[in-house]
Amino acid sequence: MLRLFKKILTTGIVTEKFNLRSHAEHGNETELETLGIHVKRHIDQKFSGSIAIRQIDAGSCNGCELEIHALNNPFYDIERFGIHFVASPRHADVLLVTGPVSRHMQTALLRTYEATPNPKWVVAVGDCAVCGGEFGVSYASCGAVSNVIPVDAVIPGCPPTPLALMIGLLGLMKNKPNSR
Repeated sequence: MLRLFKKILTTGIVTEKFNLRSHAEHGNETELETLGIHVKRHIDQKFSGSIAIRQIDAGSCNGCELEIHALNNPFYDIERFGIHFVASPRHADVLLVTGPVSRHMQTALLRTYEATPNPKWVVAVGDCAVCGGEFGVSYASCGAVSNVIPVDAVIPGCPPTPLALMIGLLGLMKNKPNSR
């Protein structure tokens, strides 16, 4: 145990310091706040203050999931804008589907879609979900999500950034009629 403490003391800090100014210089913070205000306005109008999202991994590499999970970290904190992730499709308004739909996940995706109450929106997230990516249609893959269930919006990217995800959700809300 003492060896571990000695190593910690002699090595010092090996990570870079977080520089808030560099994020502000790139416009991320301002863009995030502006985008969040627009998202919150649409959620208040169409969903009475909050929207529930169920994320489904249909066979992805988890790159898109990392970016989706980043939406809940303290920097993006999308819950403050009224977007909540739920554990059950029975409570969801939106299904975020990632990855090419593997043959093993096809039935699970169909059941999840059927369990989600109407009206529901489906968003294909990432290049694999949008067009099948480099996997396409094969003996192990159904390809794009739209080959299995109807898709209302797509968010391309490999993987899409958290800001791109928020922009895609805002675009979905702008283009779709009131759901409640």
